[in-house]
Amino acid sequence: MSKLDGQLKHNMDALITEWIESNYLHEGDLFVIGCSTSEVAGESIGTSGSEDIAAIIFESLQRLAQESSIHLVFQCCEHLNRALVVEKETLQAYDLSEVSVIPIREAGGAMASYAFKHFKNPVVVERIQAHAGIDIGDTMIGMQLKEVAVPLRFKQKTIGNARVTGARTRPKLIGGPRAKYAK
Repeated sequence: MSKLDGQLKHNMDALITEWIESNYLHEGDLFVIGCSTSEVAGESIGTSGSEDIAAIIFESLQRLAQESSIHLVFQCCEHLNRALVVEKETLQAYDLSEVSVIPIREAGGAMASYAFKHFKNPVVVERIQAHAGIDIGDTMIGMQLKEVAVPLRFKQKTIGNARVTGARTRPKLIGGPRAKYAK
């Protein structure tokens, strides 16, 4: 294992533990991941995609999915208009619309391509409204989240050389000053 691989595994383990301990995730939630493996490696986004890096990140996220009973959703790059890789069971559970494309490193990105190759029954969908997610390397996952996104401040701020940002969503607060809200 290279020094970077060891650092990535350590970074991901720390981040996944923080997510699990946060109690922000609920069974069945959609969890979107945007990831530039180029940025993780210290290069500019879209220039040096690595399925070796994607493999380490994917393995850690599988742990999160198993321990939190959530659905992983991997965002493709801009060349596929940020389409998303999901398991077919996720597509069916959320009544999503499948599109025809197979992500590859050069169009979709290394992370989405890796997920497509390693999911049990992968499909690609055009849009989603996720409950939470992480953005590794400034890939802009905001368009994939429900309307009221709340940024999260975890201790683990990087994965390799890439910044990592987390977000969860909450229901809209409506009704004005006389309304009462649950805590």
